[in-house]
Amino acid sequence: MLAIFNKEVVKPPQELNSPATPSAKKPKHPQEIVKDFMSCHDPNNAFSICFGNKSLLAYVRPQNPYSLDQRLFCSLDNIYCIFLGSLNNLCSLIKQYGLSKGTNEAMFVVHAYRTLRDRGPYPADQVLKDLDGNFGFVIFDSKAGTVFAALDANEGVSLFWGIAADGSVVISDNLGVIKESCSKSFAPFPTGCMFHSEQGLMSFEHPTRKMKAMPRIDSEGVMCGANFKADIQSKIHNMPRVGSEANWAAWGQQA
Repeated sequence: MLAIFNKEVVKPPQELNSPATPSAKKPKHPQEIVKDFMSCHDPNNAFSICFGNKSLLAYVRPQNPYSLDQRLFCSLDNIYCIFLGSLNNLCSLIKQYGLSKGTNEAMFVVHAYRTLRDRGPYPADQVLKDLDGNFGFVIFDSKAGTVFAALDANEGVSLFWGIAADGSVVISDNLGVIKESCSKSFAPFPTGCMFHSEQGLMSFEHPTRKMKAMPRIDSEGVMCGANFKADIQSKIHNMPRVGSEANWAAWGQQA
């Protein structure tokens, strides 16, 4: 999978952008990235969706649709979701949200996002903690113009993110794609964390802790993005609301 969001839509952590080095390949522009990505796959098995010059999603159907290591795509009411992995408690979640039995993980995430965006009965970190399994997903709400991404803490699914030549954020489960697209400005997406285009990066495993960036050094001794994790020595004094305003569209609002 591949997701690219213009810097007008997403403002990534500054630490992802590494200083330019003479030996490093130059990062690519979004149009080149998606062209190269699509050229590596059977056109009958892959597709891309472009939202003007601000956002782009590309999806490749898995070779084995019955594998637990799923890759799913779903869209509903201008909300688009690419989901990786599987949820062990999907059946109970479907009952909890009153959804049909045929709902898959991507459909569930879209419905849950829409419910929490519009009515916000629970804080987003609690909703994500309730998901049992290996998962990673990227949501683009084209109507609101917002992005929401999350990765579980089990390390069963991998996501990577980086910075393209024009400052756009690139997200993919393919490390090779990220390296070729973003040069040295990339890093693994942090496990147990969620990212919202308006509120930034937050640990849903440790929602009261601030995020800490640690520079990454590659085998050549060159700075290569940054790793992010919850800082156990710090604490967010003002907790996010746990009411109708604490939803996935604005989970960073403070009391």
